[in-house]
Amino acid sequence: MANNLRIPVAFKNDKTLSSTILAGDVGGTKTNIALYKIENGTFTLQKEKRYPSKDYRSLEDIIHDFSGGALPDRICAAVAGPVIKGKSKLTNLSWNLDSEALSGSLQRPVAFINDLEATAYGLAGLQENERALIAPGDAAASGNIAIIAPGTGLGEAGLYWDGQAYHPFATEGGHSDFAPRNETDIELFRYLQQQFGHVSWERVVSGMGIKTLYHFCTEAKREMVPEWLTKRMATEDPAAVISQAALHHEDPVCAEVMDLFVRFLATEASSLVLKMMATGGLYLAGGIPPKILPLLQNENWEKNFDNNGRMHDLSEKVPVYVVLNDKMALMGAAYYGAYNM
Repeated sequence: MANNLRIPVAFKNDKTLSSTILAGDVGGTKTNIALYKIENGTFTLQKEKRYPSKDYRSLEDIIHDFSGGALPDRICAAVAGPVIKGKSKLTNLSWNLDSEALSGSLQRPVAFINDLEATAYGLAGLQENERALIAPGDAAASGNIAIIAPGTGLGEAGLYWDGQAYHPFATEGGHSDFAPRNETDIELFRYLQQQFGHVSWERVVSGMGIKTLYHFCTEAKREMVPEWLTKRMATEDPAAVISQAALHHEDPVCAEVMDLFVRFLATEASSLVLKMMATGGLYLAGGIPPKILPLLQNENWEKNFDNNGRMHDLSEKVPVYVVLNDKMALMGAAYYGAYNM
């Protein structure tokens, strides 16, 4: 069995406590729910289920369906968006989440945290076989950790190192301004600005970003696309079709799209490391990095991540990992529910 890496994440409560935790990962498309039993620091998964979010009126309805009348000791859910004083409104879902109101209704302690903050807490349970090294950096590196997670959108978070433990915190850095570096980037920026006005990193470094880059290459640059690719994209997830076609060398346009995606991911990841002084490491999480791992293990990543001018000596020493477990937010919600509520 793989061993826990024992990344020392800071928690408020005694880790010897025993309890049951219902953990959730709430998104506009799907909501994952899991029940964990915790005894003496060991998490045992009891059951797990995925729900189409839009098929339910509220998170409370999902909790009741999942629990079947036997509610857990505590409930904690990761939310794809800002959480302010226990409240959050999802962009693509008509739910208004309020931890205090739901706690009163269920008669159980309830907490909501940002999904990337939850991913950061999930590092406490990361196993050795759940990460892949793509840049070794300095083996003795220490300090803050940065997390960047491209999936449906782009999430970013950090963990502040106090010398003994890591303290996770959420950000909304994925919505900060996209920064073009060359003529192609400027052309892309203008293409996106005409459509959206504000152009964020999420517009290019996400699942929807892959689709956007594809349209840029085929529409603005007028590159040809084979009929088989167009048909597949009409019936399947376009981002998955494009990335898989690039991985299998099936189409040059898809390869170009993913080269742009990796370059932009490396560029923003590098900036995130500098902003957070993340000398302790960078973790690429979310749904996309594990699926395109070979595209990240090449010089395209390396030359664009370590492209910081006078900060070269800092960025070249930062270890970079891809998180292979795509349920880190769910696990982090469980850890938060167990030890931080």
